[in-house]
Amino acid sequence: MKLNKLFLLLFCLLSGSLFAQGYLFPVKPGQRNFLSGNFSEIRPNHFHSGIDIKIGGVDGEPILSIADGYVYRVKISSFGYGNVLYVKHPNGQSSVYAHLQKFSPKIMERMKQEMYAVQKNELEVYLDENTLSVKRGEVIGYGGNTGSSGGPHLHFEIRDSLDRAIEPLKFGFNKEVLDNTPPILYRIALRPMDFESRVNGKFERQEFTPILEGGRYVLPNEIKITGKVGLEVYAIDRQDGVSNIFGIPIYELLEEDKPIFRIDVDHIDFNKGRFFLTHTHQNRFVRLYPYPNNPMQLYEVDTVSKGLISAMDGQAKKLQVNMKDFFGNTRILTLNVVGEVKDNQYYTATSNNASTKITYQREVMVIDTKLSQVGSLAKVYAGERIMEIAPAYEENGRRIYLWNMDFAIPDSIDLCTELVNPEIISKIPFAEELIFTDGDVTLGFSDDTLLDDLFLRYKLQRRENDFSLSINPSGDYLQQNLDIKIHQAASKPDKSRLHVYAVAGNGRKNFVGGTWEGDDIQFKTRNFGTFVLDSDEIPPRILPIRVNASEIRFRISDEKSGIRDFEAFINGDWVMMRYEHKQAVIWSEKLDKQPFKGEVLLRVRDMAGNEATWTGIIQ
Repeated sequence: MKLNKLFLLLFCLLSGSLFAQGYLFPVKPGQRNFLSGNFSEIRPNHFHSGIDIKIGGVDGEPILSIADGYVYRVKISSFGYGNVLYVKHPNGQSSVYAHLQKFSPKIMERMKQEMYAVQKNELEVYLDENTLSVKRGEVIGYGGNTGSSGGPHLHFEIRDSLDRAIEPLKFGFNKEVLDNTPPILYRIALRPMDFESRVNGKFERQEFTPILEGGRYVLPNEIKITGKVGLEVYAIDRQDGVSNIFGIPIYELLEEDKPIFRIDVDHIDFNKGRFFLTHTHQNRFVRLYPYPNNPMQLYEVDTVSKGLISAMDGQAKKLQVNMKDFFGNTRILTLNVVGEVKDNQYYTATSNNASTKITYQREVMVIDTKLSQVGSLAKVYAGERIMEIAPAYEENGRRIYLWNMDFAIPDSIDLCTELVNPEIISKIPFAEELIFTDGDVTLGFSDDTLLDDLFLRYKLQRRENDFSLSINPSGDYLQQNLDIKIHQAASKPDKSRLHVYAVAGNGRKNFVGGTWEGDDIQFKTRNFGTFVLDSDEIPPRILPIRVNASEIRFRISDEKSGIRDFEAFINGDWVMMRYEHKQAVIWSEKLDKQPFKGEVLLRVRDMAGNEATWTGIIQ
């Protein structure tokens, strides 16, 4: 029996080693390479699902297939991954090569045939195993800067048979990528996790700055906690020889040396990728506690503590956080918390008469108001019910009330000194399909619209043939599209150039679109924010750069709505045009080597439907 187990262990180790050696590094294999991004790195609104390999800051580095296989998916696009190849390997895994400058000649020839056949300038195709086979070490493309890339590099992924991204460095690339640099910790935060919780006596998420002593981080002062609190960490990783910032895949939280929560970002399931938005606080702090309704299988949670920190009155506890990169480089944080009984005492003090402020922490409404000489019990009006609540505590001449919105959504609250009307309109439960309407706005939620319970708040301001709709803050997120209809949005006879735009924080308007049904407009959004109506009647601009027998090349731009599409014809024949949005340049790709000759027609349309044309003659 022992021999069988030993044989099985040796077989697994040997087969794992052989398997790891089976993949070739896609850039200069066998040589030292440097990364500009790692697997699990926190990017705006998503985990980075591969590694970014530097290619010297210029386009054209040969990119190799890591193993035998066949190209099963190819895409040419101006955005996202840009020019990208997906190669399926015999073991069921696949590799991904993104932001390519161009494909190898045989792959590009196939794509041009497909694109000319359907007359599309951007196209994604799926191929069977008999169409484009590749060998280990074969050049399949050249590194570039296409799509939503910020500079020349190769974005490289390995995916399992379920199409989940997995850590590429697990496959034995220890000659190409080296690292001995440990993570760096910037800040931590403690957050009250329920209605009765406090951090240093307050129902308030509080941040702290650790210091580095003797190779580990410490928090010099103990933190007082009441009830259950969660710990958040803002940290990064570094790698040898580069100045880039990287992500940390492994976090371990220990309470009195006992593990209570662990994160290991060793795979990324794209079907659940948007839940990354509840994995972090403001895309920066990693939550070292379970967040409600987050289904990502990246967490190990202690069944007793549920990953939350608590302490009895006067009880001191030592906490430890281990931060580990893929190479095992580790930094440790230690801090101490002490439990204290929730203090509901109220103190006489000079009132701070600043305006009343209402904030929201998931289901808890926090009301911060001045002191009152006529009483402290607030009256909460919710439908037919009237309920009285005392301040949760007082501080700095202010009364702090807490209200659990899971119990009821208040219509108004009498604070003795004033009557306030909270912004929350309704609770929209997670994973339920429903329609909310108040006659002015209709919101359609599918069962996969939300990432968590939503406490809905919006404000609609109407103007003549215009409106401004602000719906929830940017800290609340959506999993999939929310359907929005604004009733009686505009009464103009011609609405063909009137569309919805999202207003960014800097005031810039980004095209959303929408469909008119009489005077109502319906649109979809995956992001909360402020939406307005605006018109765009200015067509795109076209500037010829080169028009000759070898190539046609133009600069195209649109100031307001952005470019939707374009098409070019020479003597009535469709010509494939490539697009690089970062330089606003389009250029031709010939199907054959025949010189261009005759009348040139280029049409460019913006998102609002305005069209510009350019015509010329090639002699």
